[in-house]
Amino acid sequence: MTAPSSESSQQPPQNSLTRKALAGKRILLTGTTGFLGKVILEKLIRDVPDLGGLVLLIRGNHKYPCAKARFHAEVATSSVFDRLRETDPARLHEFLDQRIECLGGEITQHRLGLEDDTYQALAQSVDVIINSAASVNFREALDTAITINAMCLHNLADFAEDAGQIPVIQISTCYVNGYNRGNIAEKVAAPTSGLIPRDANGHFAVESTLVTLRHKCNNLKRRIQDPEALAEALTELGQHEAHRYGWGDTYTFTKWLGEQILLNRLKGKTLTIVRPSVIESCLQGPKPGWIEGVKVTDAILLAYARGKVSLFPGRKAGVVDIIPADLVANATILSVAEALLEPGQSRIYQSCSGTQNPLIVRDYVPTICGEVKGNWHKYPRLTRKGPRKNMKLVNKHLFVALIQVLRGLFTLTDRLRLRTADNKSKTLEAVETTLKLTKIYSTYTSPTYIFSSDRLMALAARMGEADKALFPVDAALIDWKRYFTEIHVAGLNRYGLEDRKVTIPKDAKASSMADEEVADTTPA
Repeated sequence: MTAPSSESSQQPPQNSLTRKALAGKRILLTGTTGFLGKVILEKLIRDVPDLGGLVLLIRGNHKYPCAKARFHAEVATSSVFDRLRETDPARLHEFLDQRIECLGGEITQHRLGLEDDTYQALAQSVDVIINSAASVNFREALDTAITINAMCLHNLADFAEDAGQIPVIQISTCYVNGYNRGNIAEKVAAPTSGLIPRDANGHFAVESTLVTLRHKCNNLKRRIQDPEALAEALTELGQHEAHRYGWGDTYTFTKWLGEQILLNRLKGKTLTIVRPSVIESCLQGPKPGWIEGVKVTDAILLAYARGKVSLFPGRKAGVVDIIPADLVANATILSVAEALLEPGQSRIYQSCSGTQNPLIVRDYVPTICGEVKGNWHKYPRLTRKGPRKNMKLVNKHLFVALIQVLRGLFTLTDRLRLRTADNKSKTLEAVETTLKLTKIYSTYTSPTYIFSSDRLMALAARMGEADKALFPVDAALIDWKRYFTEIHVAGLNRYGLEDRKVTIPKDAKASSMADEEVADTTPA
């Protein structure tokens, strides 16, 4: 079954517990220059008409030093608001003009990088925090990832306390579960390595681990003077430490560390952790297929569409977990309402499709790749002439071994032909692209886990029928074939790509599961 195309404004506001809970409330929202942040922002404006207001923490950059200027240039002009521009431009204008405050700040800095009087005024004026800011670079330098995804959450916890123990909604990722297998429940994730001890509260004592990790980073900084060599060494250190502790990449490892910091700092307070799986284009709103940039599985699709790969490692019987961005935004908003109505608890919800509507790898790959191959002429930004071969799934370990051998052979051939690193053969480029994508994404295409969303479904049931219609979260609403063939690929072509300016990410910085505000939490 597919959800109705319009999920909002059909239920009167008085029937919605969520609208009642958020009426008159002011929300501090981070990450609004990112994909998910924009979807959350648009949904709040469109479907919570009595919301008191939003304070957006935005770091200025070299192009727009002022937070307000950056918001108007990068967010207010976004196509995410096209639906409101068409259906209710007056409401959009009123909200943007009167109920949004942009603050130039930085979550990684003490007191959010704000002046004392501004910080105090903010603490006295907001009722809840939604934090969707993070670095989603899978191969981030370890010191940077720790700062952005973990240590900065001490600043967030400090602010929540200074604001009167207001609720914190933290956007995390299902993949904090690392190398765990089987059914993955909505609870604290235990590292598979056993290297980090669990405390008496059931959480993990990560402070000593963070001290060790930062010590290793500082050792590299003392030993390596060349900036490029140091950046590469810190990146490799992040991958090594993530693998050693039980995670596939630096991003998911440091997001897990961040969860532990908040669970320990806000024990007995109001904390909700929302874990999305792989976030993709919207199912319903603001527009079916709305997306920004190239996400996890899209990088693979883009490589296939442009003839870079036709083989990819994946476990055919595995469940690849994809969730549309609007369902994640709805889960976040329901979590805000619950936190305001029933404070004083720690909760974990997973916004995912694994148990509600499992998407099997052997069905997913031919469906989405078949759409591109068969109807390539409909997607001019995705491909100019369409792929000639079918995408084939192969065993991960055999595939990696084969690709590494091929890379060695083609590298040798290039050298014999006096080719340089800047003038590689197309064959070697294709092999290296495939190997790079394999290392980054095979965790998600060779799954040994199924994420559960039972608690999120129970929350939706408790909130009632009006909120089920206004803020749907159930992945069972998705007709996967229709989603990929009629919504997602078309949305990627229309919204996610420009006229052949987007290419395969060469530095593995493709956006990930919880596509947060990378630019607002990393140096310009």
